Amino acid sequence: MILTIDVGNSSTAFGLFDGDKLILNFRRTTNIASSSDEIGVFLRSVLRENGFDYREITKVGCCSVVPPANYSLASACSKYLGCEPLFIQAGIKTGLKLRYSNPKEIGSDLIAAAMGAVVRYPEKNLIIVDLGTATTAELVSKEKEFLGGVIMPGLKISVDALASGTANLTSVEIARPNHVYGTSTTEAIQAGLYYGTLGGIRELCTQFKKNVFHGEDVFIIGTGGFSKTFADSNLFDEIIPGLVLYGVKHAIEIN
Repeated sequence: MILTIDVGNSSTAFGLFDGDKLILNFRRTTNIASSSDEIGVFLRSVLRENGFDYREITKVGCCSVVPPANYSLASACSKYLGCEPLFIQAGIKTGLKLRYSNPKEIGSDLIAAAMGAVVRYPEKNLIIVDLGTATTAELVSKEKEFLGGVIMPGLKISVDALASGTANLTSVEIARPNHVYGTSTTEAIQAGLYYGTLGGIRELCTQFKKNVFHGEDVFIIGTGGFSKTFADSNLFDEIIPGLVLYGVKHAIEIN
């Protein structure tokens, strides 16, 4: 079995693969203060409680955008799982042509998502929208070229900014509103967040199709923790919440 790990700014996702099948998916809060022992005990416990033997894990791969968390995580995998994890970073094989001025600047989560998308949809032009702590959109051509993308504040960051930057607004639950406008402050914030993000992503995709792919067919994938919030918006051709985990698995296989 293969264990894949996606360390995000807010939470860390884990995916256990048996062959090509994702058989277990779980999360924990990302905490750079966690020791290797805390992480190791957590991993063994979750695997045991779900009926899996950690000794059957033969490989571990990791994508991380939180460098201070990497040492403890790597030590935990080595000590408690008996596997040194492969980190997605500059120098590993990706199967992508990185058309970026400085490839080392590309986030490992973006690379992993692109790898996972290309494996699922080869020979397609792709727009991959990741709705996590930040909202990102990346472009991959049908020739497997990573062209670049955009980064903007995510839904949670926007909520926190409103709450901390104003005197009378508070944090609200991130959810799809019942109406396009609110009749209370909470509803108004939710509507602004949802439709503002929806409109922004739609406009970006329109511009990408016109100015990058020049009218060619494009397949749009949604991923990330908040992607399912937009499941009924007809925004995406497919939503794959664990896309990064599939990309990490592919990285292990080709390295």
